[in-house]
Amino acid sequence: MKRLPVKELQEFMTTVFTKIGVPSEDAAICSEVLIASDLKGIESHGIGRLKMYYDRIKAGIQNPITKIDVIRDKYATAVWDGNHGMGHVVAKKAMQTAIDKAAQFGIGSVAVRNSTHYGICGFYAEMATKQNMIGFTFTNARPSICPTNGVSPLLGTNPICFGAPTDLPYPFLYDAATSISQRGKVEQYAREEKETPEGWAIDLEGKPYTDTNSLLIDLVKQKASMLPIGGTEEVTGSHKGYGLGTMVEILCASLQNGSYLNALLGQDENGKPAPYCLGHLFLAINIDFFTDIETFKTTTGAICRELQNSQLFPGKTRIYVAGEKEHEIGEIIRAEGVPIIPNLEKAIQIMQKELNLNMLNI
Repeated sequence: MKRLPVKELQEFMTTVFTKIGVPSEDAAICSEVLIASDLKGIESHGIGRLKMYYDRIKAGIQNPITKIDVIRDKYATAVWDGNHGMGHVVAKKAMQTAIDKAAQFGIGSVAVRNSTHYGICGFYAEMATKQNMIGFTFTNARPSICPTNGVSPLLGTNPICFGAPTDLPYPFLYDAATSISQRGKVEQYAREEKETPEGWAIDLEGKPYTDTNSLLIDLVKQKASMLPIGGTEEVTGSHKGYGLGTMVEILCASLQNGSYLNALLGQDENGKPAPYCLGHLFLAINIDFFTDIETFKTTTGAICRELQNSQLFPGKTRIYVAGEKEHEIGEIIRAEGVPIIPNLEKAIQIMQKELNLNMLNI
């Protein structure tokens, strides 16, 4: 497996975005978000996603030029329309606006409609932690998750993200789908030519679905579903993942009068490709309005350390807190480069050839 230097890969992604019509400043934001994912070892949302944005812009279902309409702006809150532009650009500006409002009012929040895929949620929550604030972000997504006791894919993977500063070298950063696995991880398994683990997805008869390539096709055709956290049964907590996924759908559609469930399929009434119309919510909490920031960091760090140092399960060697693994992986990636598997290499080669680029030696 090849590895590419972080800076070189980020410059390549910026160039690709500009070549397909994204303004240079916005292209830099998009590549910044993508490389942040690779630096955390989240391969499903970094360079591995570039071809998806590339294809959507070429197909005309995502606008390379991002025009944001402010629908409402009142004190600590705002509602924006992203007009199907670059989700990373909309999201970074929305989170910064929430942070600016929190600096003034203690809490700031921006709801967004008609946006597109914005990369890893953690990037935006971490924007807040770097400003000594708590950050939340939520987004809905194209349908792929069935409700408890159902088989139809209606909910998106609908992640929840929470970030808080600590006195550790990294923030506490929880960023996870409300399904057993994110859809992007299944796409990563397809690139790696691996089967989807049993228990992640089912067909319309409720049987396990492990053929990764067929699963991705049948999710689009709504002939298969991925499962919420807890799986298929309430006894294992399925209702909890289902409930949380629905909560995210409400936060990302109802507040901003946006699209939801099957309206996020990315198809028009004739089944032809159309914008995905995603919704997001961003929230920043100014810790200084509640308590001294250093006290907050010390307490939060103490919570993390007590968890990390608690008694181990037999056979396990270490307990982590959210954000810790990604911090350590980042140090390795910066030193060794971003891993590029063969099928990802092919996608990069396609973009280089079509755009007449020769930036990456692969």
